[in-house]
Amino acid sequence: MMSVPDTSPARADAVLSRLQLLVTRKLDGLLQGDYLGLLPGPGTEAGESREYRPGDDVRRMDWPVTARTTVPHVRRTVADRELETWLAVDLSASLDFGTGRWLKRELVIAAAAAIAHLTVRGGNRIGAVIGTGPHRDGRTASPATPPGVLRLPARPGRKEAQGLLRTIAGTPTRPGRTDLGLLVDALNRPPRRRGMAVVISDFLAPPAQWGRPVRKLGVRHEVLAVEVVDPRELELPDVGVLPVVDPETGELHEVQTADPRLRRRYAEAAAAQRAAIAHELRAAGAAHLRLRTDSDWLLDMVRFVAAQRHARTRGTTR
Repeated sequence: MMSVPDTSPARADAVLSRLQLLVTRKLDGLLQGDYLGLLPGPGTEAGESREYRPGDDVRRMDWPVTARTTVPHVRRTVADRELETWLAVDLSASLDFGTGRWLKRELVIAAAAAIAHLTVRGGNRIGAVIGTGPHRDGRTASPATPPGVLRLPARPGRKEAQGLLRTIAGTPTRPGRTDLGLLVDALNRPPRRRGMAVVISDFLAPPAQWGRPVRKLGVRHEVLAVEVVDPRELELPDVGVLPVVDPETGELHEVQTADPRLRRRYAEAAAAQRAAIAHELRAAGAAHLRLRTDSDWLLDMVRFVAAQRHARTRGTTR
């Protein structure tokens, strides 16, 4: 039975300090200071036009402006450091669980911290939408910010990123599940220029709920899906009668894990569920990173970033 995580400011600062130390020492060292493997490549977003100069790439010709002015013009591109990264952070009650080294919620914060670190040191802006659980207080929300979603504007700088992470770590969990589809769709409104969108969740909501919003997000942005998994969600140990609490409803169930048929059915159902998640993310064109609470999440992230970098050097993505 899991206790409710301490989301006080002091606890949030302590968790972030620990994560910052891990990220700075290990992530920087292993990646050797190169952050481009995770973010969109140079010049991915069109900017203003200027007159053509010898040596300019003719593929950047702005033909409408050239025709209108009768002077050759090329389209400028926005530098990497001007790009935006947006996080969609799922803090549903199902993330207040963990049987490994971390709670799933802590792994969500860890992933957000690592991505923020990779983003802001390049001069980019980072913002977030946080799924805070079902909306029950009767207030109305703006069309761009659905009920149960907290929006943090994108800003550059380490201090601003730390404030964003502190807000994520200090956001209390509500009973029930965030509508992951609405959370992801909050990144589609208002429309933004091309950048990077990162969805961090356990993706336990039905793929039919969030698949279409992720596909829509991928039309304009590079999408990274960070799936947080605990080993007990994949298979049950043989420990006799196991009390299990549903964190979203508080209901207590007793499971007889000594039954091998039950354990087999559970593992098969879990494998099918994870395969469906992977299939939906693949269909949406999203890069997929799975982090486990019982593994070295930083090493897994480094391997992922290195693979992304290698794919870019070969002219491929995802």
